[in-house]
Amino acid sequence: MTRKKIRDIRHEEFIVAALEATHKRGFHAVTMSEIAAEIGATAASINYYFGSKDQLMFETMRHLLRILGATHKQYLDVALDPKDRLHAIFDAHFDPRFFTPQHCSFWVQFWSAAPYSAHLERLHRINQSRVKSHFRAELAPLVPAPFRETMRRILQSYLDGVWLSVAQADRDIDPRHARQEARSLIELVLSGKVGGSN
Repeated sequence: MTRKKIRDIRHEEFIVAALEATHKRGFHAVTMSEIAAEIGATAASINYYFGSKDQLMFETMRHLLRILGATHKQYLDVALDPKDRLHAIFDAHFDPRFFTPQHCSFWVQFWSAAPYSAHLERLHRINQSRVKSHFRAELAPLVPAPFRETMRRILQSYLDGVWLSVAQADRDIDPRHARQEARSLIELVLSGKVGGSN
């Protein structure tokens, strides 16, 4: 078993600290000192390991995307048909390991800040392209072509809306219920009762 390097351990600690501190104080308001204080470190340590607050936030989002990607793959590996693969998108986003108040808060605040930073915007474009690609691929065998993009927007907007609602503390975290709601919406969309595919 490969032992983790001290640098990798510190990276992980600061990423967890960034998630927690951002949840408490806000993406723009939180300072490097406040992030570092979460683990009893100093702002200078963040500069040493990441170079800047902006880079720490970038690496924190990359960390979340890696978790999401691995979780999505786990659900896809047991999917039996196209509808199961569509469910897998939501199951991954609403998995208890990923769907947490800290993650939702950071996720929403990061994407809202991304248009104002070329560095963050690049990651935003990659993620948006990835999510659209997943939805389009799974909807292709299930929805007639003229309605496919409308269905994709409906489902993706629902997904984004749930995360935004949790980030704003308008909705409690309940991964099981969120997955059930997503399944109900998928059934409505595929039946043509939402989006006008009949």
